[in-house]
This record gives sequence, C-alpha cells and structure tokens, in this order.
Amino acid sequence: MTDANNNSGNAAAVQQHRNEKVGQVVSTKMQKTIVVEVQMSKAHPRYKRVIRSSKKFYAHDEQNTARLGDVVRIRETRPLSKLKRWQLEEIVRRSTLTQAEESAS
Repeated sequence: MTDANNNSGNAAAVQQHRNEKVGQVVSTKMQKTIVVEVQMSKAHPRYKRVIRSSKKFYAHDEQNTARLGDVVRIRETRPLSKLKRWQLEEIVRRSTLTQAEESAS
C-alpha cells in the first residue's frame, strides 16, 4: 500500500521539476504553435561583462490564446513534433500592441 502512495508522490515530484521559461511571443502564424523568444544574460567567465543572448522555442498553444508580443511562461514536455518540446503554461502579461489594434478596428 505504501508503494502506491510513493509512486503517485514520485509522479507529482517529477512533474514539478519540469523546466520552465518566461519569454516573449514572436510568432503565432502556425496553428496551435507559438514561437517564444527567451532572453538570457550571463556574466563572461573571464571579463565579468554581462552578455545577453536569446533563443527561440516552439511551444504548443492548444486554444491559440497567445498573441504577438505577449509575455508567456512555457513548460517543458514530451516531444510533440520535430521542433516542439514546450507547452504554453500561462500568459503572464498581455501585449499592448494587440490591444491597440483591436480598439482601432
């Protein structure tokens, strides 16, 4: 009986340790897929100067809720396609660009 409890606890623990990143949506042109650009900053090992780099991640967006310019949180998941290994977790902040376009329409 304790083994069943341990297994369910391990499954919850594994799911909590999935990698999460916060970035900005740069493309929503595909169906159920968004491209999120994550900015990373790191000190140079020798010169201690801060170096900024960015990387793009393809994330699954089931309801197509994210819009261009939104700040979103994505979570690592099983491979969904050739490039998609992330899933949209939540929209942290809506973009002001899309709100201005909707009010103008």
